[in-house]
Amino acid sequence: MRDAARLSTRLEGALRDRGILSKLLLLIVTLGGMLIAVEGWETPFPRREGERITHGVVSRLRFVQVDPIATEQIRNEQAKDVPLVFRSESFPVQKLAAQLRSYLQNISSATSYEHLSPDTQAAFQLIIDASSEQSVENQVRSIEQEFNAIKSVLSAAGSSVSARIDEIVTDFESFLAPISELGLADPEEIERQGASPNKSIAILPSNQEETPPLEELKRHVLVVRDILLEQQLETSGRLGRNWVTYPNLQVIRTPLSRWLQSQRTISLHYDSRITQDYREIARRMVEVKGTTHERNSELVPPGNVLDEKQLLLLRAEFDEYAKLVGWQGKVFRSTTVLLMLGVLAVLFGYYLRQQEPELLRHFPRLTIYLMSLVVCVYLSRQLSFDPWRAEVIPLLAITMIVAIAFNQELATITAFLLSLIVTLSTVQDLGHFVTLITVTSTAAICLSEVSSRSTLIKVGFLCGVMHLALTWGVGAIRAQSPLELVSDWQTLQASLRGAGWCLVAGYLVAGSLPFIESSFGVVTDISLLEMSDISHPLLQELVRRAPGTYNHSIAVATIGEAATDAIGGNGLLVRVGAYFHDIGKMIKPEYFIENLRENEKSRHEHLNPAMSTLIIIGHVKDGVDLASQHNLPPAIIDFIEQHHGTTLVEYFYREAEKKADERQSGDVEESAFRYPGPKPQSKEAGVMMLADAVESATRTLVEPTAKRIESLVDKLMMKRLLDGQFDESTLTLTELHVVKESLVKSLIAIYHSRVKYPDQKTA
Repeated sequence: MRDAARLSTRLEGALRDRGILSKLLLLIVTLGGMLIAVEGWETPFPRREGERITHGVVSRLRFVQVDPIATEQIRNEQAKDVPLVFRSESFPVQKLAAQLRSYLQNISSATSYEHLSPDTQAAFQLIIDASSEQSVENQVRSIEQEFNAIKSVLSAAGSSVSARIDEIVTDFESFLAPISELGLADPEEIERQGASPNKSIAILPSNQEETPPLEELKRHVLVVRDILLEQQLETSGRLGRNWVTYPNLQVIRTPLSRWLQSQRTISLHYDSRITQDYREIARRMVEVKGTTHERNSELVPPGNVLDEKQLLLLRAEFDEYAKLVGWQGKVFRSTTVLLMLGVLAVLFGYYLRQQEPELLRHFPRLTIYLMSLVVCVYLSRQLSFDPWRAEVIPLLAITMIVAIAFNQELATITAFLLSLIVTLSTVQDLGHFVTLITVTSTAAICLSEVSSRSTLIKVGFLCGVMHLALTWGVGAIRAQSPLELVSDWQTLQASLRGAGWCLVAGYLVAGSLPFIESSFGVVTDISLLEMSDISHPLLQELVRRAPGTYNHSIAVATIGEAATDAIGGNGLLVRVGAYFHDIGKMIKPEYFIENLRENEKSRHEHLNPAMSTLIIIGHVKDGVDLASQHNLPPAIIDFIEQHHGTTLVEYFYREAEKKADERQSGDVEESAFRYPGPKPQSKEAGVMMLADAVESATRTLVEPTAKRIESLVDKLMMKRLLDGQFDESTLTLTELHVVKESLVKSLIAIYHSRVKYPDQKTA
């Protein structure tokens, strides 16, 4: 009971911890993302083109292999047979009749065509066309004949002009009856649709919202020529056949036809949306065409190498079998995959807790790392299919990135985990898994440091060679006879393709290195070498404003790099960090003794010890601000923050104690004279703290003999060790001893005594 109560208390406390809850939420999101990336609800299709089928494949069920080309061809034909759908509006017969009446009245009152209004002349085209090939005289003669013909119809004996106009207009309304019932369409719209005169059409009222079924629509169709005025005016058209029925109109057939065409009366409008809907319905109604395969029929004979045609056949059988799995089966498979991913997550989480606690504490980096894994698995799975077969690119790239951003051990574990997940979610082949894990592990092992971008390309090339060798090696193990492997061009093609993808991965990582550094907050040797150039703006400003501090920084960089290399740390990182660790002193250089000229008095003589301490401590914050403004990487900013840790500004603390004793004002608070920290968080930062301290202190020695230097270094190291400054740096006592010996050796080399020449005067 007591144990249960303790467990309950611990669980309740964990649920109240926001850090634990955020990590738990991140785990759930990662597992969900991984489930989606591998499509855990679907069984992966394991076959690939070029795969050798040793025992053959038979069908597990009766299925039809669809012929997509034939099916698509029939669907296109059915869609093409769908009539064009037009929406109809009321035909403006009355409007046309009124216009005709107005024009006829104008003609009846005119004595010649020249006296007609411009509108009437244009409507009946009783005008001279300058671009016509016909001569002006012939055009005038033709116009006069048509004008006289209209006048003769209007002035027929036995009726008044007004009565004749009424009679002609009445005949005109009856004449238009055949097309007024159907309507007229825009010829330009018909041309845009590429419809021939015999293309079927269907007409729906404009206010009809419900559309009839496709079969009913096809039973009431017309053709395009029925809704085009020019076609209907021809002799074979509905209007063309009616001319003889109306003698009054027959006489003026030519000008009246031109007038009708000039009016461009449109009452039918093409409905593209409903036409496309009907076409889609027609496509869906087509039954798929293909070949039927019975259950237990042979799909691929034993010993065959899969070609594209056979692969499509196996895919069709696989997809048909997948349809038999209901939602219950998909839920069961998703749950199983999620549980397996959960087991891997627990094991991997235990490894991170034991070996990578810093990554677990840094939530943003942990988030980027886990999301990178999900993206890697998704891309690998998508690229694993034919014709790419390039799943090694994301796997190799993420392995190289983790090796650069973190360490080789984590990169190797990551490579194993991702290779396992990708293999199980794609081809499910042990030989393929061996190839992937070996290639990715090779990259992790080779990336102990990145001194140049060419290093990444060389690693990609080496991984390509490993991929080539492993593909052939796995093939040799599977083959019963060496002759099978020699004649297996598919294996050769796969190995060369994989080797090429490895090289591509190397180039991709090399090109994206700056993005990797900014995303993971790391700095590579490439960036460090670029930053070590003394032409950097901050270093140039430091030389100008605080030359003494600059010289001190160069000396610290020299001895710190050697000491770090001696314990297997990143000496280049220490060297660059030392260059920038005191840049904050350039804000108030005159308050630091190394920048004072000879016989120049210190400004601290006129300041209270507490104020002097604030100025001295302030160079750390000033340095961080300058580094941030110049976009220095976080790793270098860490050196600026941590190079004094929480050490005591001892000189001014003692001065404050003296003044307190003189004034009898009580004890001085020690915490007010300490740097804010943090303490060094890495071995490199711890080494630089010690190098910074001993380099400054050695300058104060009147006679820097080897014995005095060794004694000074030992004293300073013990003081910081007992003060707990190295507690968070993971530096061991053995490593501190090695660092001390290296620093002593370097300082002796710098301050060694020289041979005095006979004629040299004593200073």
